[in-house]
Amino acid sequence: MNLTGTEIRIRGKVQGVGFRPFVWQLARQLGLRGSVCNDGAGVAIRLVENAAPLLARLKSDCPPLARIDSVESRPYRWRQIPGDFQIRNSASGAMATHIAPDAATCPNCLREMNDPGDRRYRYPFINCTHCGPRLTIIRAMPYDRPATAMASFPLCPDCAREYRDPADRRFHAQPVACPRCGPQLCWHGADGSQADGEAALQATLDALRAGLIVAIKGVGGFHLACDATSEAAVQRLRLRKGRPTKPLAVMLPDTRTISEPVAALLATPAAPIVLEQKRLLPTLCDSIAPGLNQVGVMLPSTPLHHLLMQEIKRPLVMTSGNASGRPPALDNDRALTELADIADGWLLHDRAVLQRMDDSLLQRDGRIVRRARGFVPDAIELPPGFSDAPPTLCVGADQKNTLCLLRERQAILSQHLGDLSDDATLAQWRQIRDRLCRLYDLTPRHVVADAHPDYLSVRLAQESGLPLLRVQHHHAHVAACLAEHRWPLEGGPVIALALDGTGWGEDRLWGGECLKVDYRRCQHLGGLPAVALPGGSLASRQPWRNLLAHLQAWVPDWQRLPEAHALLSHPWQPLLRACERGINAPQASSTGRLFDAVAAALACAPEKLSYEGEAACLLQALAERHGPVTHPVTLPLRDNRLDLVTFWHQWLNWRAAPGARAWAFHDALAHGLAMLARHHAQSSGLDTLVCTGGVIHNALLRTRLTYWLGSLRCLFPAQLPAGDGAIAFGQAVIAAAHFSSPQDKS
Repeated sequence: MNLTGTEIRIRGKVQGVGFRPFVWQLARQLGLRGSVCNDGAGVAIRLVENAAPLLARLKSDCPPLARIDSVESRPYRWRQIPGDFQIRNSASGAMATHIAPDAATCPNCLREMNDPGDRRYRYPFINCTHCGPRLTIIRAMPYDRPATAMASFPLCPDCAREYRDPADRRFHAQPVACPRCGPQLCWHGADGSQADGEAALQATLDALRAGLIVAIKGVGGFHLACDATSEAAVQRLRLRKGRPTKPLAVMLPDTRTISEPVAALLATPAAPIVLEQKRLLPTLCDSIAPGLNQVGVMLPSTPLHHLLMQEIKRPLVMTSGNASGRPPALDNDRALTELADIADGWLLHDRAVLQRMDDSLLQRDGRIVRRARGFVPDAIELPPGFSDAPPTLCVGADQKNTLCLLRERQAILSQHLGDLSDDATLAQWRQIRDRLCRLYDLTPRHVVADAHPDYLSVRLAQESGLPLLRVQHHHAHVAACLAEHRWPLEGGPVIALALDGTGWGEDRLWGGECLKVDYRRCQHLGGLPAVALPGGSLASRQPWRNLLAHLQAWVPDWQRLPEAHALLSHPWQPLLRACERGINAPQASSTGRLFDAVAAALACAPEKLSYEGEAACLLQALAERHGPVTHPVTLPLRDNRLDLVTFWHQWLNWRAAPGARAWAFHDALAHGLAMLARHHAQSSGLDTLVCTGGVIHNALLRTRLTYWLGSLRCLFPAQLPAGDGAIAFGQAVIAAAHFSSPQDKS
């Protein structure tokens, strides 16, 4: 008898997504004999018969949360021919599979949860292989229940039967549970009241209807919730949280009032926050997003959220469960302590959150601003031409931090972590670094950090004791965008516009640069001229300082101008003397600080910002409300630098409405940058331009850039943030290019 069959190796996102029962059912339908199992590398299928029929249907009929990256076949010799097709127990091995992100409640589970005849009726932790928590409950791989936060919830007989039945939707769904055996809700009121189960849910609803603030435990941390239609409730939340003007995300009960493109993004398994036009949501109070035209909206993403929204039937604020500047609380005890001065009550449960996971944030066109829940930890395949890289840790930037693991030709980018200057965020950073390394069985042999001499992330990299590679900040921005667009390793250079607040350049701070870049090299070509930052880091929080610096640098006799009147009430003379002497006034060619200066001149930004980018967001909103205008303002090119003398002279002498002047600034800046990029593209014989950096999140600037660039091929970030959230990935790509270079292969 011929005992030779076929072994099929499947790599990709194939664990915890119902892939094995899918293969089992498919093999049974086709009358095949053999087995399927999970291991560290993915899924292994062994067949007695011809594998072609099964291979033909693997990708076409794939489960909704699964993704197949590669399929490899080789001969397999059976010791004994099986009589049917079976699912074997998981095996260990080198970790090469992907971990699935958490996924929003699927339609089948939602239907069961609302069916009075179902045993999971109104159960707030219902899930199956097509939905529910994944990364946030995993301790180790392979992904099996004993290695998750569900290990402390033994299955009842009914759940165990579903778990063992390959024909059931909950076969090996590791978070599977029901009211008899799974996690439970409890309520803690600030007044000392307590309740469990359904009563806890009703206590929460009563508190929200009364205008109170409730801390709600989700899958990746806590939300702070209140009635989004109540001005008093929202103002109370802002006061207690110390968040005076930063926009608040809102959970909607349905999609009836929002646009179709936004509704489509909200309905995906990732269930992100998406920016929507505020005018479409007239019931929201004015304090949700002061001065802005957009508000972040989301739909219920967990069974608990669905139960709340089905009953309250009104928009709720759902903002991160933390005091301003602190990371979200993750466990019940910390939430009860850290949110005691904010919340009036806590809706808790007894399932542990093992990984912090913020909500992802998308623009209306689907571009990612913050990459977290629903997208992490999907591995990113490097573009064509890269060789296998050694295990490498990339530590990212100090703000909007993410970290990235590089292994072979894949990069695993972590969720958004925030500002590393906060000790609690730093502790979570270390925890997530260690857990990701364990989950992917990766021991770094190299570490990559930014070129900035004073970044905290650089010190973290140095602490590792590993060989250190330093990568220039804007090079990383551009490399991340190139890799997202699958630009080959040997695809040659491109022209790039890297526009942000600040990042360390060749010898000073950059932030408005035109570059010639490939994965290995970064050549500076020109950009904005450098201007002092009076007070150093204070300039990023007080826009008037940047207006002072720009007027002093480019506008003679600026004190006579109406735009300067507010400056004269500040200690401007000592600041200018400090700038002249170079005391705490570094030079920076910063696009972000130029936006701040213009916003200060139009008095559309506060003297002190309450969140990063506030002045630029308000300036964009002002321009968009006014709309396009014919104007005399330009930013001409002089010796590879944009001429700010001409800009300020024309802009200050054009006495139009504030909204018109805001729109003219966006247009003139886009036109000047486009001329700069087109000049260097033509002189270099290149036809591709990358536009990246945090300023590129500005949709109006992006639109005007696209208009003025004309036929030049433009690459903008879309699936990764344009800002510092993609720096770690850019570092990983540049490191991979370094390891792929000929001199490193010898």
